[in-house]
Amino acid sequence: MSAHRFTDRTVLVTGAGSGIGRAIALAFAAEGARVVAAGRRIEALEETVALVEKAGGTAVARVADVSRAADVEALVRGVAEEFGSLDVAVNNAGVFRGGPLTDMPQEDWQELFDINVTGVFLALRAEVTQMRSQERGGAIVNISSNLGRHMQVPGITAYAASKAAVTSLTRGAALEYIADGVRINTVSPGASDTTMSLFPGETEADRALRMKDQSPVGRVSTTEEVAAAVLYLASDAAGSVVGTDLVIDGGSAL
Repeated sequence: MSAHRFTDRTVLVTGAGSGIGRAIALAFAAEGARVVAAGRRIEALEETVALVEKAGGTAVARVADVSRAADVEALVRGVAEEFGSLDVAVNNAGVFRGGPLTDMPQEDWQELFDINVTGVFLALRAEVTQMRSQERGGAIVNISSNLGRHMQVPGITAYAASKAAVTSLTRGAALEYIADGVRINTVSPGASDTTMSLFPGETEADRALRMKDQSPVGRVSTTEEVAAAVLYLASDAAGSVVGTDLVIDGGSAL
């Protein structure tokens, strides 16, 4: 496998200020990409950029709220104008809200869908429009979850519904735009080594003990494992992979 699959490619990663998004940004930069790290908090994004640069890569930070159409359109337009193209986009930005459905405030439900679903719709709309105009097209990877299409857990119904919508959006968009040279897929992580997978008051050691029983592989996935799946789907090696949903969860959804 080439260590520089993305040399001279421009890659946009939303939600790049921490966790899986940061790992994805670092992985692309390590393989030669120019990375645009986008998100809502400039301080976190600048930390990601610093880590990329420390490792010898190239990255810039751009502030954008994916739930706002104007932000997303300006972000994608700016990337194309500054770097000449948008070759890969990873729509990773998302939020988690849990609790029994009957106890969930409408504001929490709305935030889940504003960011997790509308954010992906707005990103796809802008990214596909740009990539269709490019001779080389482009690749898009949406980050969903093993919750939703693949499995359900009591108390996480609203979040699962938002992620099931992401999977459906991806499959439909993939079919619509592959003839235009835009290849779209999904990665669906399970519990990963991020703060999102910690229960309230739970330590990482507590989580490790819990996962020995809850996951067939006996642990959470690393963010690097999730990033590796994203890079594969975005690479030329996956040229005939269209509309797939690659689950990275240690077998939990089986």
